[in-house]
Amino acid sequence: MARLTSFTDDAKIAFDNLSDAALNLFAPPLRLGVTGLSRAGKTVFITSLVQNLMHGSDRLATFEPVAAGRVAASRLEPQPSMDLPRFQFEDHLSAIADERRWPTSTRSISELRLTIAYESASAWNRALGPGQLHIDIVDYPGEWILDLPLLAMSYEQWCAQAIALSRLPNREKLSAPWREALARADAQADQDEAVARELADRFTDYLRACRQDSHALSTLPPGRFLMPGDLEGSPALTFSPLLLEPDAAARRDSLHYMMASRYEAYKSVVVKPFFRQHFARLDRQIVLVDLLAAINAGPDALADLQTALGDILSCFRPGRSSWLGSLVRRRIDRILFAATKADHLHHANHDRLEAILRALVETAMREAKFAGARVDVSALAAVRATREMVVRDGGEELQMIAGTPIAGETIADDVFDGETETAIFPGDLPADPRQLLTVGKAGGQRFPQLRFVRFRPPQIEAHGDGVTLSLPHIRLDRAMQFLLADRLA
Repeated sequence: MARLTSFTDDAKIAFDNLSDAALNLFAPPLRLGVTGLSRAGKTVFITSLVQNLMHGSDRLATFEPVAAGRVAASRLEPQPSMDLPRFQFEDHLSAIADERRWPTSTRSISELRLTIAYESASAWNRALGPGQLHIDIVDYPGEWILDLPLLAMSYEQWCAQAIALSRLPNREKLSAPWREALARADAQADQDEAVARELADRFTDYLRACRQDSHALSTLPPGRFLMPGDLEGSPALTFSPLLLEPDAAARRDSLHYMMASRYEAYKSVVVKPFFRQHFARLDRQIVLVDLLAAINAGPDALADLQTALGDILSCFRPGRSSWLGSLVRRRIDRILFAATKADHLHHANHDRLEAILRALVETAMREAKFAGARVDVSALAAVRATREMVVRDGGEELQMIAGTPIAGETIADDVFDGETETAIFPGDLPADPRQLLTVGKAGGQRFPQLRFVRFRPPQIEAHGDGVTLSLPHIRLDRAMQFLLADRLA
């Protein structure tokens, strides 16, 4: 892959890392990146991770530092970055535990510092006294990673790629209004703000339509078009691909030149600062994947997700981490891909869900491992919203899940009210992932007998004294073991 950064960018990143090292010489923090595409459950994951580390020793059986009784306490502390919003842990926990609703999705970057006081597993280190690990959790939208490949692409290259994508069978209808406006625009005509705004609006509408549940497409850069924040309406977000003649030069006052300039501004104002100030400073990374939404939408969505996951992993800087090397160039030495919402399936299907995710990221995983990073996959539910049950239907036993579907969710003609607990048979995933990844390629059919709905958070139990218990989960402790345990040894 082409370089994402210039030598000047690398020098700035090295300076940032040296500054970090000087400020944290005796207690270097672990910077954990948490990302995923829309509705993958980033906010829920961080909330449950922190709440279980602070209060959930009873639910962390496979997280060795807690299971062995070596963690004395976990506490939140003021975050080190004064220019980043704090991850609002308390508000998100209240939404899940008190209101039984899922918190709002990640719209921007935020940070939270969790400090763990622990006793080392090494007798030598224990003699030196208790240890302390600062974990800086960085929450950011996965769509922002998908912008990083733009750093290595010219405007003309991006135009060709975006237009080719829009003509694919699964996108052709969604992109039609934008492509109609595109056909009327003359790239060599004079600059025109009204034309630029119309094209940008229709391009954004097309990207938004791709992201809807019925399509669940993932490859949708530029990511800020879908979450503009304080840049909404700015020139840096008012551009669009154009139909360009091969090797066409951009006349300085042309629409082509105007759009290309704004594309470059987008990279300078939005993408490069994110890469330098946040992404290039991560030590560990978890990528959350709403694989069930893609399965619901069909093979085209799965193929698009596979492309997006490959693009995401290609942007990381994987490799073995060392104290000396991290002074200049940090490496992400552990990456976990996690299929979320495993509680929407019976546990008999969890290994199959994991196998499908592994098949989607297999090639990219091999490349990262070659660079020295450890990469793994897991099926988990950061907050378990269902319970399992077996129902007899004639002589057959059906492995079902029971929970409260979110209001408006449907199966066939049934529309759920958001209040009634319901038992659902979601179906069984195929034992061979290739069966799911190839079925219906020609006709666009879904794998038969699979249907997943979204559930409300569970009713959280409490002790008699009113103290809330930890949030229930599936394999969150396994994720902790992979991402954190070695730093608490």
